[in-house]
Amino acid sequence: MIYLTVNERPVTVPAGARLLQAVRAAGVVLPTLCYHEGLAPYGACRLCMVTLTSPPPAKLVAACVHPAAAGMIVNTETPEAVASRRLAVELLLSRCPQSEVIKNLAAAMGVRESRFPVTPAQGEMDLCVLCGLCVRVCQEAIGASAIGFVGRGGNRKVSTPFELHSEACLGCGACAEICPTGAIRVEDKGPVRILHTWHTQVELLPCPRCGRFFAPQAMAFLPEQFPESESFWRLCPTCRQQQTARQWVQQHKLTRTGSRSD
Repeated sequence: MIYLTVNERPVTVPAGARLLQAVRAAGVVLPTLCYHEGLAPYGACRLCMVTLTSPPPAKLVAACVHPAAAGMIVNTETPEAVASRRLAVELLLSRCPQSEVIKNLAAAMGVRESRFPVTPAQGEMDLCVLCGLCVRVCQEAIGASAIGFVGRGGNRKVSTPFELHSEACLGCGACAEICPTGAIRVEDKGPVRILHTWHTQVELLPCPRCGRFFAPQAMAFLPEQFPESESFWRLCPTCRQQQTARQWVQQHKLTRTGSRSD
């Protein structure tokens, strides 16, 4: 375990933790757009900047990527840390002025407007804050790498190769699910899933119990990967929940019956 101090409060985190975990353990809420516990730290949005005062010299660091170490002294409310986070949200406001998520973050920080020229993202990705979550979940969790960053500077964006349909796309929708601003549009129409943002259409498999189309055919390997729970993976999320609930109730009844007989 690692012992350190956050805002004059002693906290303990596991070895290998990042400062963001220590900050949260201290009960401090820092906004993040690019961080997800299931993915490698990235440090893109800079909304979690804190001041590391010890070991010296004092410096600003992104809490989501900076490793925690024994004896560190962290302050989230120094003027420099607060100003850095406000600057980051101002830049996000200039890129996505129409995003309700960014507007709410700005309001929470007391930022009413951005001092920077409004240069909104264009087209389908007009809500994209370049957090990289969709790119990383596709690469790290799904293993498809169907999308990536293209361009530089103000022209940087997320896209499929050559902005065409990507054969690597499974149609799983993980990119849309993890997107913090709703920039990725995915729509299910009967037996077809349309990923508007990625110019992709995939066919869906029906749930054998209710008939609802829900799973991309490219993900039909799941029952093969988990043969012991094949019937579970073939069900849609609603039917899975119902089956799990029925199994729990049945198990609970058996447990109670067994206890009474004893």
